[in-house]
Amino acid sequence: MTNQHLDLVVLDMAGTTVADGGLVEQAFGKAAERLGVEPGSADHAEKLQYVRDTMGESKITVFRALFGDEEKAQLANVSFEQAYGELVDGGRIAPLPGAEEAIGRLKSEGRTVVLTTGFARTTQDAILTALGWHDLVDLTLCPADAGRGRPYPDMVLAAFLRTGAVDGVHRIAVAGDTAYDMLSGVRSGAGLVAGVLTGAHDEPTLKDAGATHVLPSVAQLPDAIAAFEAMAR
Repeated sequence: MTNQHLDLVVLDMAGTTVADGGLVEQAFGKAAERLGVEPGSADHAEKLQYVRDTMGESKITVFRALFGDEEKAQLANVSFEQAYGELVDGGRIAPLPGAEEAIGRLKSEGRTVVLTTGFARTTQDAILTALGWHDLVDLTLCPADAGRGRPYPDMVLAAFLRTGAVDGVHRIAVAGDTAYDMLSGVRSGAGLVAGVLTGAHDEPTLKDAGATHVLPSVAQLPDAIAAFEAMAR
């Protein structure tokens, strides 16, 4: 019988394990203003809605879609990362309730836990530093570490390859708060793909993107994994 123990768990950060209080939108506003997008304008509203709709996707990919040429996209990305980093440094970030406990339980059960993000490494490190999370998990990954960001499966597959924690992708559990997280998990072949309702997208959106489970928060993930394994015996 195929081993269905889910011993590699790949978790998203903002909206899934980390509460950022809408900092993405605030940081985008600062970046857009630097590129000449007038606050309160129709153009600003349209671009902000696109940012909301694409939560979870690699940020540089979002800026390429919004601003067209590569130079503007890179400038927007740098401005965004700087603004977000400043907001993080200002104490505007916290673990979501139950996240640290869930990660602790998963690790105590012998599972390898990896944190992933759509942000650049500098921003990911700023979040990890602000939370004191650098030693919390076995590995952290951003799009540049893997090749492509979500909705591609690269970060999940990079976690699989780099950790060597499991012998097949069917033994991976993926959790996130956006449709892009779900697509990334499904495309990687993960055995369990859980959407959580603490972030950007609602239950129908998560299910439409392929979620096998939808949970109130990441706090319920250890129990969902245990139930999945029990049913697979």
